[in-house]
Amino acid sequence: MFSRPDGDLVRGEAPVRRIMACLMPTRNESCVYHETHYRIADARVWLKAYNRAHTPRAILFHLVAYACAAALEARPRLNRFVSGGRIYQRRGVSVSFAVKTAFTDESPIAAVKLPALPGESFQAFSARMSSQVDEARRSGRRLDREVALVMRLPGPAVRWLIGLARRLDRWNLYPGFMIRDDPMFSSLFLANLGSVGISDAFHHLYEYGTVSIFGAVSAPRRVATPSARGVAMEDMLSVRWTFDERIDDAFSSARSLALVRNILEHPSEHLGPPEGAPAWRCAKEAARRT
Repeated sequence: MFSRPDGDLVRGEAPVRRIMACLMPTRNESCVYHETHYRIADARVWLKAYNRAHTPRAILFHLVAYACAAALEARPRLNRFVSGGRIYQRRGVSVSFAVKTAFTDESPIAAVKLPALPGESFQAFSARMSSQVDEARRSGRRLDREVALVMRLPGPAVRWLIGLARRLDRWNLYPGFMIRDDPMFSSLFLANLGSVGISDAFHHLYEYGTVSIFGAVSAPRRVATPSARGVAMEDMLSVRWTFDERIDDAFSSARSLALVRNILEHPSEHLGPPEGAPAWRCAKEAARRT
C-alpha cells in the first residue's frame, strides 16, 4: 500500500519467485532446513591471539555473527524478506540474538538487535556486541520493558494489539520507530544454544516481524572426519539454519553460506592477523574476492 521504512520492493524478479509468496503466505510453511559443520581449529587459535591483544574479549559466537553479517553485506539477495505477499530488499544488515541475563532457571531472556555497519572491523563489531550484552544483562532492553507493560493488559487486549501490529506491517503502515529496535525485524536471528547446553536443535521462524533466517549455534565438539590417513579428530561447530525459501534460491543461498564458512575456517585470510587491527581488510571486500 505504501513504502516501508525498512525495505524496498524488489522488482524484476521471475514470476515463479513472485508467486511463491502467494502460494506460501506464511514463513513456517516456506521453511528449508540445513545443517552446516565448520572446522574451527584455526578460528580458536586466531581468537586466542586476538584476545591477548584486544579488549573486550571476543568469543566464537562473535566471529559467527560477524561472518554472517559480512556474508549478508556481500550477498544482498539473502538480505530480503516477505511481507504482505511481496518481496522486499532490506535496508541495511542487522543481527539479532538472545541473551540469558543470568545462568539460572528463573532469569529472563533479553533479545538484542545489533545493526552491522558497512566495512566495520571485527574489533569494532565484537566490542559493540559485548556492550549490548552487558547492557541487556545489567538493566534489560527498552523493548523488554515495553513488552512487560503491554503484558499487564488483559489477554484479549494483548492478542488484539499483536494482531493489529501484524496487519499494519502487512499493509506497510507499521511505524518505523517500532521496527527500528525490534529484534524480530532483522536480517538474521542467531541463537547460541550451545552456551546453555542445548545443541543439535533447529528453530522455527517467527510469523511476527521479518526475520527470514534463523541460525541455531551448537556447542563446539570433537568430531571424527575422513583424512588422508583414514580418520582424524577435528574441532567442529554445527549451525542449523532455517531459511525462508521465498527470498532466494538454493544456489545463491549455498554460495552465501560458503562465505560464512570461509571466514570462520580461515579468519586470518579474511580479517588479517589478530594482533594488528589496523591492518584488517573489510570483510565485505574479502568475501567478494572469494
